[in-house]
Amino acid sequence: TCGHQTVLYCNSSLVRGTELTSSSSSSSSSSSESLVLLSFHSGLLLLLTFFIHLTYSVRGPIVQFKLSDIGEGIMEVTVKEWYVKEGDKVSQFDSICEVQSDKASVTITSRYDGVIKKLYYDVDATALVGKPLVDIETESGSEVIQEEDVVETPAMAREEHTHQEIKGHKTQATPSVRRLAMENNIKLSEVVGTGKDGRILKEDILNFLAKQTGAILPPTPEIQTPAPSSPPLAAAVAAAAARPVSTPASTKPPPSTPKPVFTGKDITEPLKGFSKAMVKTMTAALKIPHFGYCDEVDLSRLVALRAELRSVAEGRGVKLSYMPFFIKAASLSLLQFPVLNASVDEACQNITYKASHNIGLAMDTSQGLLVPNVKNAQLLSVFEIAQALNRLQALGAAGQLGTAELSGGTFTLSNIGSIGGTYAKPVIVPPEVAIGALGKIQILPRFDTTGQVIRAHIMKVSWSADHRIIDGATMCRFSNLWREYLENPASMVLDLK
Repeated sequence: TCGHQTVLYCNSSLVRGTELTSSSSSSSSSSSESLVLLSFHSGLLLLLTFFIHLTYSVRGPIVQFKLSDIGEGIMEVTVKEWYVKEGDKVSQFDSICEVQSDKASVTITSRYDGVIKKLYYDVDATALVGKPLVDIETESGSEVIQEEDVVETPAMAREEHTHQEIKGHKTQATPSVRRLAMENNIKLSEVVGTGKDGRILKEDILNFLAKQTGAILPPTPEIQTPAPSSPPLAAAVAAAAARPVSTPASTKPPPSTPKPVFTGKDITEPLKGFSKAMVKTMTAALKIPHFGYCDEVDLSRLVALRAELRSVAEGRGVKLSYMPFFIKAASLSLLQFPVLNASVDEACQNITYKASHNIGLAMDTSQGLLVPNVKNAQLLSVFEIAQALNRLQALGAAGQLGTAELSGGTFTLSNIGSIGGTYAKPVIVPPEVAIGALGKIQILPRFDTTGQVIRAHIMKVSWSADHRIIDGATMCRFSNLWREYLENPASMVLDLK
């Protein structure tokens, strides 16, 4: 810069000298004007060069942004969608792409401010954990986190974290990461950093949140307390239980199906994502000796109760289906039969009784069969379970179910009746030990206690249990208690914690 200033000063001196010469000798005025113009252009060129140099100096180094470990032992993912292209400017935490493992879809965000220089994968290509995902030309002054070529295993990360804590090593994290941790009440000392020298990244905070399966969703802020004139829940239950049922059968037009496309040749393609996961899960599941048990449930009183409470729930912004009642009844029954909320190790030598009732719901999505779960159903009311289900259904419809929603399940219900069918033979989802399949609700004739034929809302239920640790009598007693709660929903109020 000093050199530029000196040259410009000399040029300006030359201009002034030329002007003096021009005033003293009119015979050389033409050559003087040319010299002045040449000197002006030279100064302008040097000034432009200075600003170009200044502009390019704000760019920092090009860094390889590698695909970090997203947990669950996943080593490869499929790139489903790019949100950026080469030449795009990105900021820290901007979405770069969406990847899909055999367990969940994850959105990858940028760690840097800069410009995308290279994309390493096409859409539907397989990306490896620990390998470069994109190249980013960082901005000058932004903190560049050097990444290791070696992919750490969870055990390695835990050992390094413990070693740092013993030595009293100061936790490394950027201000934005510290703010994210503070907003979620997370102690950085409890988070394992996957960056260089144990540096904690944003992904580490988000993965830590996802693995907290005991976290309970806060109530929706928009929900307001109903007016005092509304009847209490117990009164509504008692009134509905005593009222006769006269609900008309629902008539739905048959769903339209797309016409098949005949290509004239066979197509072979590799299994990816959730389809690949289903192969692995079902292969492991069918090694379990299944025990099956079927029964039917009269939901007539529950149908009346839901009809009365549905408007109350809608007034609070929540859609109330039958599933929250099924889940709550299952949770209350699991308190009496905890062996159905357990898991066994691979060799079936040890059994673990789960404290949390993380009840899964088999969900048919555009990505295939997924089983997100409602965390800690034993601590939630029917209304709070309905809130959680609304959220899971919205995420499933948008294809945004992540590891936090899909992991940690302890017991599963499959609502096949929403599509059709009455009985099923559900397959246990390892490492769980029981699952129930719920058929469609049918209006069928049944006899009441006086021998009169009445209209009844009947649902078939099919249970499967791991026969290595659950016998038929236990499964039968659990089903009887679950059925009792649903056939007499007022009894659930008595057992609510």
